[in-house]
Amino acid sequence: MRRRSQTSVDDTPVPADDPKPQGKGRPTPKRRDAESRRRQPVTAPKDRKEAYRAMRAKQAAERERARKGMLAGDERYFPIRDKGPARKFARDWVDSRRLPSQYFLPFSLVILLATWIPWPLEIRAQVLNVVIAVGWPIMMIGVLFTSVYVAWKVKKLVAEKMPDESVRGVGFYAAMRALQIRKLRFPPPSVLPGGKPVPPKK
Repeated sequence: MRRRSQTSVDDTPVPADDPKPQGKGRPTPKRRDAESRRRQPVTAPKDRKEAYRAMRAKQAAERERARKGMLAGDERYFPIRDKGPARKFARDWVDSRRLPSQYFLPFSLVILLATWIPWPLEIRAQVLNVVIAVGWPIMMIGVLFTSVYVAWKVKKLVAEKMPDESVRGVGFYAAMRALQIRKLRFPPPSVLPGGKPVPPKK
């Protein structure tokens, strides 16, 4: 009978930094050894200053992640006041329309600049008269009317379309958003005037 040839197996332990792949002739590393090599050593901060810097860096990273999430429209990162389907409906309803109240801040700036211009005395008196007697009253009446209408309309629509949702504060929320300049609204609008979705940024 032929004797089977016995090949010796190299049971030399494999160092952790051995670049050669595991193959025939080398034992499979134990699980605890593989896990210990994968673990990264955790170094404790040396002093309070280093711990404080690490904490500040972590908080800054979390704030940046939350900011990017809000800009992307991820509701998980929204403040409490902006969460929920009722608030989402209010934002979309306001953002899909051009309302007079959204021009309140630009119009106020124009009026303010008009009073700062060094007009001649005769013209300056006329400008101030127009601003005080005409400009401000018209602006305030328009803002008041628009705010009341937006609050009433959004609250009514939410009650009709979402009977299970609370309408508490949703009208005021919509009215305050309608006062803001469109580009400064936060969370950012997800619809364009007219109702079309905002195209994704490239």
